[in-house]
Amino acid sequence: MHEDISTGVAASGKLEQLAALARRYANPEFSVTHGGRVRTIAAGHYTVTGLSRHIRLGEFVAHRSATGIHLGEVIRVEPDVAFVSPIEPGEPIGIHDTVIRKGAFRIAPNDSWCGRTINALGDPIDGHGPLSPGTIRRPISNSAPPSMTRSRVEKGFRTGVRAIDIFSPLCLGQRLGIFAGSGVGKSTLLSMLARADAFDKVVIALVGERGREVREFIEDTLGPNMAKAVAVVATSDESPMLRKMAPLSAMTIAEHFRDQGDNVLFIVDSVTRFAHAIREVATAAGEPPIARGYPASVFTELPKLLERAGPGEEGKGTITAIISILVDGDNHNDPIADSTRGILDGHIVLDRSLAEEGRYPPINPLASISRLARKAWTGDQEKLVSRLKTLIHRFEETRDLRLIGGYRLGSDPDLDMAIKQVPVIYEILKQTPHDRPAADAYADLAQALKNAMGGGAAMQGGVPANRRA
Repeated sequence: MHEDISTGVAASGKLEQLAALARRYANPEFSVTHGGRVRTIAAGHYTVTGLSRHIRLGEFVAHRSATGIHLGEVIRVEPDVAFVSPIEPGEPIGIHDTVIRKGAFRIAPNDSWCGRTINALGDPIDGHGPLSPGTIRRPISNSAPPSMTRSRVEKGFRTGVRAIDIFSPLCLGQRLGIFAGSGVGKSTLLSMLARADAFDKVVIALVGERGREVREFIEDTLGPNMAKAVAVVATSDESPMLRKMAPLSAMTIAEHFRDQGDNVLFIVDSVTRFAHAIREVATAAGEPPIARGYPASVFTELPKLLERAGPGEEGKGTITAIISILVDGDNHNDPIADSTRGILDGHIVLDRSLAEEGRYPPINPLASISRLARKAWTGDQEKLVSRLKTLIHRFEETRDLRLIGGYRLGSDPDLDMAIKQVPVIYEILKQTPHDRPAADAYADLAQALKNAMGGGAAMQGGVPANRRA
């Protein structure tokens, strides 16, 4: 069934009225060319007739209701009807309501957005007045720069977190995942990384977070650093469409800063809730699950988002992405964790048992890896870290044997050294968000080992721990 709303005086008047409202709400490119009407309404989506020939999957439409203009995304197109997922929860939708095509959703980032908190639609939610739009409107579903035009990742930087700077150092333009179960400390570690002073701008996407934690993260955690940051928030009670759009809008803002030559830190907490939002939208569209309840579109959208991070084209800045991944039941091989691990340039594993011991951040140095670490390490640092990992491995694999009294000191010189030094290493790796970021993690470690060993060389038979690299 096809209805042309351009016929009839009454329908034409409604369309003109809708167009005027839509122009006030949307961007200058908003062009009213085709319209349709609501046919059916279901939980999570509604269907529209009269638009199927004129719209594409992923485009946005504007729906006129009794409360004004509301947006929705086209999630499925059939010959007679288009399926639309509404952006705002609880939108009043009625049969035969007018719906018009809007096209790709765009935002216009501006440098003046720094210090502001916005929603997934690019509207301010911090009560500090309206935002000034930039000169270029960017679609939030953008493509990554071509592979052969991107600059190379070369330069390391200090995060201020000793466990990362020593065992899994990062580079500008790297993409890193923080893998952990619920309540282990992902958000706390992200807040510590957000304070790194190596970046010109910080863009944070808080996806599916508890509403009460948003102000705590922005005001307490970021504090003065919020002056160079933009926070994009979609809390857990918002619609799946807004939770899906939040990281996309945040990435678009990060790309704006990158194209100006800035080094940008892009944080998503968490990409798992982004995947959950995609699943909810895809399920409403009738897409079948293929892996533990996740439809195929989840595994299409994840790399499209993450590949947009990284170094920009030659002469432009970088986007260093640090994302958190909530592993289901502490299973690090669940579909989302397994998929993102293959896309990223490294992963930090937070161990619940370490958190239960009171070791924060509970980073497992043996399970964590940075694929670009060699670009950040010097030769001496690489040898030192290799030696440290060997000692930690010996210490952990013999823990049960030592607890039952099955080991006698002097039997194994390497194990004797591990027993003396690994507890000191664990102690120096402890940090809280209230501690000052470490200016030189290697110097701190060398001093701690030197003090524990009575002032002598800390690591016999390996690289001396008090050697500054």
